[in-house]
Amino acid sequence: MSYAVARPRRLVLADLIPGARVRDIALIAVGAGLTGAAAQVSIHTSLSPVPFTLQTLAVLVVGASLGTVRGLLSIGLYAVAGVAGVPWYADHHHGWGGPSFGYIVGFVVAAGIVGELARRGNSRSVTGTVGLMAMGTAVIYLVGAVWLANDLHLSASKAVELGVTPFLVTDAIKMAVAALVLPAAWKLARR
Repeated sequence: MSYAVARPRRLVLADLIPGARVRDIALIAVGAGLTGAAAQVSIHTSLSPVPFTLQTLAVLVVGASLGTVRGLLSIGLYAVAGVAGVPWYADHHHGWGGPSFGYIVGFVVAAGIVGELARRGNSRSVTGTVGLMAMGTAVIYLVGAVWLANDLHLSASKAVELGVTPFLVTDAIKMAVAALVLPAAWKLARR
């Protein structure tokens, strides 16, 4: 005779809010809106054709808080709505293409990956959160720099110079913020 052992389902922060279907739709929309709002904190410099924004922080926190599917759908909604004309990319831009659009594509992929890592429990400690944020940031850099290289006809090294290197310090700060906020949110939720 065999017995199936049910493994407990891993939760993300969003799972702690009651009202499944309505909650999920609202959280997906709020995550997309938060990302759009974060994109408006935008600073252009001569270091890169891509502006410095708070989008990366929003994308990674949304992915980690909402989990795999909701995180992916939320940032996917952000991307699709922007392509369809909602002016919520950096500086109220919208549409498809341009040097920084690869980062938006990378956001969608990163939100899904970060959401899955969070679902597996990696957002509950500072160390785990740093790891999942680093993974998500690496995915964003990879997709964004490849797009940047193709869009501007750059070599790989020039794409890294313009599309990754300028953002390392600010993204490390964003990761540190998330590494403090997410585990603290888990501690509050356990009370």
